[in-house]
Amino acid sequence: MTVTATSREKLAAPTRNARIGLRKAMRRKSAIAVLMTLPLILLVGILVVYPTLYSLYLATLNKSMERFIGLGNFLFLLKRETFWLVVEQSCIFAVTAVAFKAAIGFFVAHFLDIIPATGRRKWHAILLVPWVIPPAMSCLTWLWLFEPSFSAFNWALARFGVGPVPWTGTDYWARFSVILVNIWIGAPFFMTMYLAALKSVPEELYQAAAIDGAGFWQRMWFITLPMMRHIILITALFSLIGTLANYAIVRIITAGGPLDKTQIFGTWAFRVGIEGGDIPLGATVSLFMVPILAIAAIFILRGVTRANDA
Repeated sequence: MTVTATSREKLAAPTRNARIGLRKAMRRKSAIAVLMTLPLILLVGILVVYPTLYSLYLATLNKSMERFIGLGNFLFLLKRETFWLVVEQSCIFAVTAVAFKAAIGFFVAHFLDIIPATGRRKWHAILLVPWVIPPAMSCLTWLWLFEPSFSAFNWALARFGVGPVPWTGTDYWARFSVILVNIWIGAPFFMTMYLAALKSVPEELYQAAAIDGAGFWQRMWFITLPMMRHIILITALFSLIGTLANYAIVRIITAGGPLDKTQIFGTWAFRVGIEGGDIPLGATVSLFMVPILAIAAIFILRGVTRANDA
């Protein structure tokens, strides 16, 4: 029995109609999805896009905000030694703090992962305290610990015969102090993210490696790190953005001193723009964070892409 062309068209018609109906349904779902996300898009536009564009506009004005000067503020900053000092200190502050937070968070997460569930919840809650406490409150406590006359740290060191340390009085110790506080506040965030990532690593991989004679460090290097590579990189990127734009820690602990040796982008932008009365120049300082963060994001996201391709 042969099938005519008309019969074939009749047989193909339901399939074609089903495809058309599916396309219409997908279009409707896409339209609904756009409408559902529209409030979030508008919120992001109001809180992120508008301030960014307004900062770009301010950066092109003179100090009195009455005359357009183009790239004059950017060129002025590039010629100042203090600006390059701020760039150097911001990079050292961000990279050092993120590296130590990632390392401490990684090993603490392993410690929590191997202890029983009951004890894990207790320790996890205790270790989250530095991250949960408002940063301003934490920094005020640390400021008392670093206080030169009544420093609790110096009191403890004196019991071991060690002389007083000028925690916020010299370049080296002031930088050490602000980085230490940042690590103390931010390490629990890494710990929480890594602990969640550890739960996604199949236990069978560790068992197979143990049967093959792999030790603890070999299992960590060849199994844990590759399986957690994505979360490590993304967490480092988020922390780098937050650390580079940090304001409260440096402002409360050292206020950028001594002699601007701990100034970072956030505190120097405040010093120049608000305290110095030059709003356009302060906006220009803050905008210089964008290319630095963009370069860091490109390198980190490239590592994530390579991990996906591997």
